[in-house]
Amino acid sequence: MTSTAEPAAYLADTSTGLPIPTEPVFATHEETRRHRKQRLAAALRLFGKYGFGEGISGHISVRDPEYPDQFWVNPFGVSFNRVKVADLIAVDSGGRVVRGRHRVNPSAFVIHSQIHELHPGATAAAHGHTAHSRALGALGRLLEPIDQESCAFYGRQVLYRDYEGPSVSLAQGRDIAEKLGDNRAILLRHHGLITVGGSLDEAVHWFFTYDSCARVQLLARAAGTPEAFSHEQALAAGAGFGDEQLGWFSFQLLWDEITTEQPDLLEE
Repeated sequence: MTSTAEPAAYLADTSTGLPIPTEPVFATHEETRRHRKQRLAAALRLFGKYGFGEGISGHISVRDPEYPDQFWVNPFGVSFNRVKVADLIAVDSGGRVVRGRHRVNPSAFVIHSQIHELHPGATAAAHGHTAHSRALGALGRLLEPIDQESCAFYGRQVLYRDYEGPSVSLAQGRDIAEKLGDNRAILLRHHGLITVGGSLDEAVHWFFTYDSCARVQLLARAAGTPEAFSHEQALAAGAGFGDEQLGWFSFQLLWDEITTEQPDLLEE
């Protein structure tokens, strides 16, 4: 009989037992900035590829590694399917574009500036008006723990019920950021979804996962009454599928996919 006292040899020495590498560390701010901008451009192309675009709506931001009051974001009026590293803009806390040749989407500024200001651990934030998140929000429901992936958000999500029109005021952006709290996802009723993470990779992975889970929940409820996990089961599943390192690593598969298919996104 195999002893259970010692860890299995095939399990890696990580919290999930998976052979996951750690996030790279760079010697200079410029190297870190380039890495983040490349990931940002890739994430935007992925949003385009997977149908997360909705006209001018939707934005992803990542904090500048050298200037904490600045963040990089996609420019106003450039399609997710066309954006390149060269198109990205850096915006300061006053809403001024300090690097880049394009303008900033006012909604991107008021939402992302407040999230980055109020949440130092939120290196990145992803926002989109996807069909599944809008449908779930219209029902006034959050994700229920009906599968392993949804448990990544068990106790880590909040529903934002207020709606005052398009988000173009700092007061509304501030309110969204405050209501986000220490959660990793905030579902905006009548609006869309925002996810945050300690890296851009993590934040974008959570966005993809949340939208997928919303689709599963809508399908399950349309077909019948799904059976939810118990509290203990949800915590156990969330410890694995909600692991930050796993979230970061999961994006690397998407990075490889999109940079192989659309290498022009890396043009600077």
